[in-house]
Amino acid sequence: MSELADLQDTLNIVFKDPALLKKALVHRSYLHENPDFDLPSNERLEFLGDSLLSFVIAEKLYKDFPHLSEGGMTKLRAALVRTETLARLARSLGLGNYLYLGRGEETSGGRTKQSILAGVFEAVIGAILIDHSYDACRNFILRLFTDEIGKAADEKLIADHKSQLQEIIQARHHTAPIYRTIKEDGPDHAKEFTIEVIVDGRIIATGRGNSKRQAETEAARTALESMDK
Repeated sequence: MSELADLQDTLNIVFKDPALLKKALVHRSYLHENPDFDLPSNERLEFLGDSLLSFVIAEKLYKDFPHLSEGGMTKLRAALVRTETLARLARSLGLGNYLYLGRGEETSGGRTKQSILAGVFEAVIGAILIDHSYDACRNFILRLFTDEIGKAADEKLIADHKSQLQEIIQARHHTAPIYRTIKEDGPDHAKEFTIEVIVDGRIIATGRGNSKRQAETEAARTALESMDK
C-alpha cells in the first residue's frame, strides 16, 4: 500500500502487514457510506491501543518516579493519556491526513476533531502491537511521550509532593507547613533558591532549586522521605 509509505516513514515503522495500518485509519463513519469496504473500522484496534498505552505509561511512571504515590501516579497518567494529549500527538504525526472518513465527518471537520484523532492514535498503537511486538510498541510510545512525561511531571509532581505533605501535616499537627526562603545564590538568569519547610516552628526539611517553586517541591519531597524512614 504505497499510499501509506509516507506515514510509515513518519512513524519510523515499516509494517509487515500494511493492511493493519490501513485498518487503524478507518473511522466507522466511512463504513456507513461504504459498506462493501474490505476492512472493518479501527474500533477494536483502538481498544487494544488504549489498554496498552495506559499500561506502558503506568510502567514508566512506576519505574521513573519511585517516590510518587499511587494517587500521584494515577493523576499523572490521566494527564498523559487524556484526549487532548493524544490528539496533539496524532496531529504531530499527521494522522488526520490519512483517515478514512464519511462525508458527514469530513465536512464537519472530522480530520481535526480531538476525539477522532485520539482514537486513531490509539488504533495505530494497537496495529503496531499486532504487526510487530510489545517492545516495538513500547519504544514507539515512549519515543513520543518523553517530552510529554517531562512536562506533565513538572506540573503534577509539584502539586503532589506539596499536597501530600500538607495532608499529612494537617492530620498530625492540625496546621499547615510553612515554606521560608533562606538563601538566594547566583545571577538573575541562573539563581538557586534554598527553602526550609517549617511545622510548628521546627524545620523539618530543606530544598534547593532554580526557582522558589522547585525548591519548595524539593523541600516537600525531602520531608516526605524523612517521614518514611
